[in-house]
Amino acid sequence: MDEAKEKKELLQRAQQLCSGREYCVSDINSLLGRWGATDEETKAEVITRLKEERFIDEARYCSAFARDHFRYNQWGRVKISMMLKAKKISEADISAGLEAIDMDEYLDLLRKIIVTQQKKIKAKNRFDLKGKLLRHALGKGFESHLVYDAINSLFRD
Repeated sequence: MDEAKEKKELLQRAQQLCSGREYCVSDINSLLGRWGATDEETKAEVITRLKEERFIDEARYCSAFARDHFRYNQWGRVKISMMLKAKKISEADISAGLEAIDMDEYLDLLRKIIVTQQKKIKAKNRFDLKGKLLRHALGKGFESHLVYDAINSLFRD
């Protein structure tokens, strides 16, 4: 297959994929590799074209990723941010994407996670319970200062 035809087919396949849901550059780059595009120049041309035609927009991807992983996976901002950094997305796009999460909804979810987990935990004492709740919420990717405040407000009430 000649190079121009290969690029055209890869581009069409990527456009079809990107029209269905959001993808970032690193996702498309790895997909192109799996589809047989070994030449970095070919990958770069396809990705550039996808960006020009707005099939790929990293800021839009970050917003969708943050909203979806917050709502459906119940992840906090720290975990979402780390996953986006692993995809080699810029700090500016990550920050903009995290702003898509409503702060009131974020704090409500944190409280809900802590209360739900509290019912499941068997602890020897209050100190042990707080530690287990803290580890659980931090593992979900919530900021430590927000977790401390939420746990302390729970035990004050």
